[in-house]
Formats: sequence, structure tokens, C-alpha cells
Amino acid sequence: MRQAFTMPKLGLTMAEGALVEWSVQPGDRFVKDQCIFIVETDKAANEIGAEADGVMLEAVQAAGVTVPVGTVLGYWDDGVAGGGSGGDVPVPQTPVAAASAQPGERLLATPLARRMASLRGIDLAQVRGSGPRGRIKAADVESASAATPAPATAAPPAVPSQAEGRIATSGVQAAMARRLTAAKQEVPHFYLAREADVGRLMALRAELNEAGGHRFTLNHFIVAALGRALVDFPQANRVWQGKGLVQLEGSDVGIAVNTQKGLFVPVLREAGRLPMSELAQRARSAVERARAGHLTAPEMSGGALTVSNAGMHDVTYMTPIINPGQAMILGVGSVRQVFRPDAQRQPALRSEMGLVLACDHRVLDGVSGLGFLGRVVAYLEQPLGLLIGT
Repeated sequence: MRQAFTMPKLGLTMAEGALVEWSVQPGDRFVKDQCIFIVETDKAANEIGAEADGVMLEAVQAAGVTVPVGTVLGYWDDGVAGGGSGGDVPVPQTPVAAASAQPGERLLATPLARRMASLRGIDLAQVRGSGPRGRIKAADVESASAATPAPATAAPPAVPSQAEGRIATSGVQAAMARRLTAAKQEVPHFYLAREADVGRLMALRAELNEAGGHRFTLNHFIVAALGRALVDFPQANRVWQGKGLVQLEGSDVGIAVNTQKGLFVPVLREAGRLPMSELAQRARSAVERARAGHLTAPEMSGGALTVSNAGMHDVTYMTPIINPGQAMILGVGSVRQVFRPDAQRQPALRSEMGLVLACDHRVLDGVSGLGFLGRVVAYLEQPLGLLIGT
């Protein structure tokens, strides 16, 4: 029976997606869960598997297009009597939009692995696959990339003239640009800024790292402080959806990660209730998966807020844009050494971190926003509280 492939809805706020490539050709047989096509959203590239065994009939959308959720992308036959048979199925002689075959197609490799290999100049024939029947996965390409010396830097391409100055963008970049533009235009942002004295925090982190076991970054403590503050202030753990407020239950915190393909935001579940050791391990894994392009849509959905830490780039303050679907984002600046008057009005050297909290005014007002930010600062300035279970 003839069935349709449609653009899937991969997240609560997803309205459209980019069809990156077809992994099968008209006339190809496939099995359940085999990758049929790849979809890019503003958050990740996702391999879409077959729901059952079947035969590809035709592609009606070309690779590279961006279409709304639910749009028909192509057709396949499931072999069920009534619309087709389990035998040979006729296919169009001139497929409308099927992707052309790629060099080395006989190699068993996922489409995402092929794409990563192409971008990094890696010969798939030299990569050992860890999947079924030696199939090469994205993780195998990532391992091969790490073990391969970086090639000599090629000369930069010639700068186009003003008439030819348009630069092609990926589906992820284009979708991200649209969504962030809409977020800035439609979400009533307001901003709150404070400095946190992180002298104790830096001393505690150094002591814990010297003790061995787990390696903690300042961002791990910031994520923990945000999660604990969500537990303490449930009125801040809300988002605006449609025409009203939605109360969230989990103390989930997004972590903005800059990658070669753009900005991705994995969401760390229950960040406010995890022991610091487990939080650090999960956060580290999420960042690694984001940089390797292994995140799935569910891993990047939910949560009321995100942390965007630019402290490694020598910036005092950063004023961020709220991640679509959330209510807050915390911009984190670099740690600065500054003199402040102590209790005796004498200059004392302090380690201060600049924080800017962007809030959705439909969810929080100035008082509730300041209460939440103040709680975050309290955890950062008295970090032993983060080592005590909730």
C-alpha cells in the first residue's frame, strides 16, 4: 500500500524543518528503522528511520528545501495487499527530486557519517565502522577525525564582489536566524545585571579538582546554581505557551554550546536535584554530544532557561536573547579582579563575575526576576550549599 513520508515534528516548538538529504533512491528496498532521510532543525540534524520494511517509490521534495511540519516529502510502499504487493513495485522512471548517488555509496555508512566525513576531508574507506555489519557511524568518523593530523590550511577562497556577496547558509543557520529574530521581536525581553563574588567558588573548585575524581568547571557550578534556584523559586520555573503560562516540574537547565554548525542547546534534566559529581558528568557528556552533532531533538527541548557562558572570551557582560520556547537566559561574563571596600571601608581584592539575566516579561516581572537572580548569586557566593543535597 502506498504510504507517505512527511516532515516530522521533532520538538514542541518545531514548525518547519530542512530536508538535508535522501538516504534511499526510488526503487530501493529498506528495512524497519533504516535511515530514510535526514532533517535539520534549528537544534540538530536528525536521521529519520523507516517505520516498517518497504520500497521507496518517489521523492516529491528535493534535498535542501525547508518545509512546514506535516508536508509530504515522498512516497513508499509497505507491501501490504490493497495498494501494493510484496513483490516488485513499479517506480517512476524519472524521480522528481531524488538525491544523486554519492561516491563510495557501497560503503556501509550512515548519511550523517558521510556528511561529517565530507566536511572533514576523511576517506570513509579508511574508517572502521562499529555498527552492524561494520556500518560506519558518526561516532566512528569523530574518532577517526581525532586521530588524523589536521591537514594544511588551504588558502581562503576569493572574496566575491558586492554583486555576488550572498553567502549560502545551512538549514540550521537559516532556521536559527528566523527563530531568534522572532524571539527578539515577539518576546518582551527585560534585563537584570549583577556581579557575583566567586572567590570562594574558585577556591572550592580548585580544592575539589586537586582531590581528584571529578573535574569541575565554573559552568558546572553555574548550572547547579540555576537548577537549585528553580527548585527554590517555582514561580520562575514557567514558560509562556500560546496564550498563557505553563508551570514546569523538572529543574531543567539548557547549556548553550558553540559548534562548527552553530549554537546548540542540550537541556540537562533535573540540574537542581543532581549531586555535583553526577551533574558534572552529565553536563560534560551533553557538551561532547553537541559538538559531535549527536544530539537528538528531545535532548534539546524543554526547560525554562539556558545558561550562555562567554567567560572564556574576555567579556565583562553579555546580554543574550532568550532561547525560543523558554522564559530566561543567563549571560555569563569573565571573572575580573577588582577592588571593593570591605566592612572597614578598606580596599579588598575580589574575584567578580558579571551576570545578565534576560527575562520574558510575560512570565516574570522585575521583582520576581531579581529574586531569582539573587538566589543564583547566593549559591555562587556560598558554593558549599551546592554540595548539599536538595
